[in-house]
Amino acid sequence: MTSGLRSLIDCGTKLWLDSIDPDLVRKNRALGATGATSNPIIISDLIRTGRFDADLADRIKHGLDDAAICWQMADQLVKQAQDVFLPVWEETRGDDGYVSFELDPLLEDPETGPPHAARVARYVELGKKWSAGRANRMIKVPATAAGLAALEELAAAGVTINVTLIFTERQYRIAREAVWRGAQRRPDLKGFKSVYSIFVSRVDVYTEEHCSDLGPQAQGQVGIVNVKKLWRENQEFWRDKALPLRQEIIFASTGTKKKEDPPDKYVDALAGSDIQTNPPATNDAVEALGKRYVRRVDQMPADAIVREIEQKVDPAKLEDVLMREGVEKFVKPQKALLATVKEKRATLAPGR
Repeated sequence: MTSGLRSLIDCGTKLWLDSIDPDLVRKNRALGATGATSNPIIISDLIRTGRFDADLADRIKHGLDDAAICWQMADQLVKQAQDVFLPVWEETRGDDGYVSFELDPLLEDPETGPPHAARVARYVELGKKWSAGRANRMIKVPATAAGLAALEELAAAGVTINVTLIFTERQYRIAREAVWRGAQRRPDLKGFKSVYSIFVSRVDVYTEEHCSDLGPQAQGQVGIVNVKKLWRENQEFWRDKALPLRQEIIFASTGTKKKEDPPDKYVDALAGSDIQTNPPATNDAVEALGKRYVRRVDQMPADAIVREIEQKVDPAKLEDVLMREGVEKFVKPQKALLATVKEKRATLAPGR
């Protein structure tokens, strides 16, 4: 039987895992994955398993507060995944083999986050801190107002950036231009690498709820059309820059949200280029299907479908709604992670 994941990789896709679970990292590396990404939900779920209680107990014993424990555990788990993918990073001379590390989501908390200028400065400070000395680590910066404003300084400082939470052309262009300005301030561009995470399935969830006038052929295709346009623009922008490393699109949020959709809907449609960060369940489904994938990333739906999407979907409204939801999904998991550590402290603290 054909290996679906191997077929996907063979047609040009870099496969990254949307998890840093050590067991899943090893499993997916054996299946051909060459990178991974993390977030607070993943880290919280790992802590809840009890597999890292000894590490937590040691940090509690040394007097660390809950926030410090969260960040040390995130650093540890990301570093473990980095070790697995480091040979890929070395073989590709920095073009692949990365693990992404997310900066503090609480900076974007509408209720408790600092003012804009302080958020920007904190993103720059944290990006430098958590990237220093970590060769194959990417720093995830959200495409919020403050995150976008921090990109030039981070890129100028040599930080390898994964701009995340991108939904629209406006966000992508601001991010790309800021990163490129910063990169050109470096002494050289030998190690310059950037990626732009475009969320796919969340766009189709949005249109189901807010664009009911889309015809049945266009509904469910908006996320794919959107990201393929951005992929094409990204290819065109970087083509003449003569850079040693590729500046790539990450196809993010590739798990299907509707039960009636095939589990590889987005994997299949975006096969053939750049990077897919797939959830473990999506990779399992792709492998089980045993399909042979071919390059489709540069194939658009019928012109009539594309025109209908352009006419009926307002990108400004889409961005406003999805960013509000995205920030909430960004902030709540970090609070939940802190609560998880607090719960663990109650059971692991000395004398308990």
